[in-house]
Amino acid sequence: MRCPFCGCDDTQVKDSRAAEDGSSIRRRRQCGACGARFTTFERVQLRELIVVKSSGRKVAFDRDKLMRSVQVALRKRNVDPERVEQMVTGITRRLEAMGDAEIDSKLIGELVMEGLANLDDVAYVRYASVYKNFREARDFEQFLDGINEHERDESADSSS
Repeated sequence: MRCPFCGCDDTQVKDSRAAEDGSSIRRRRQCGACGARFTTFERVQLRELIVVKSSGRKVAFDRDKLMRSVQVALRKRNVDPERVEQMVTGITRRLEAMGDAEIDSKLIGELVMEGLANLDDVAYVRYASVYKNFREARDFEQFLDGINEHERDESADSSS
């Protein structure tokens, strides 16, 4: 593994342990050249996924890009990083389990929306504002009205 600080290929594993409920291995490494320490994760990848963008362009699925987009929505929110990791891992597993090599980007957006709705309301609205391309305050109002209406319907169903 190459050191992210100096680029040297001489790094040593100092500690390994299971992470993400046993679905990955977390390794602490140390560079032999500069002495810097860093963490890597090793995960099983069932298949190569291709994301089909709305423009029709195809790009390789990037789990790190998915994680970054979720983290942007969660910026300055008090959410346990382990729950975020579990959510991203869950989305990735669902995509891999579908059996299709090509995944529509809209499906990924919907899965992220679903995950954030269960994780943090503010992050859910933040992500929705970008994903659904809100242009003005009225778009937020309509979206929030839809959430509130859905919550009312659910509470009416559970009380019946």
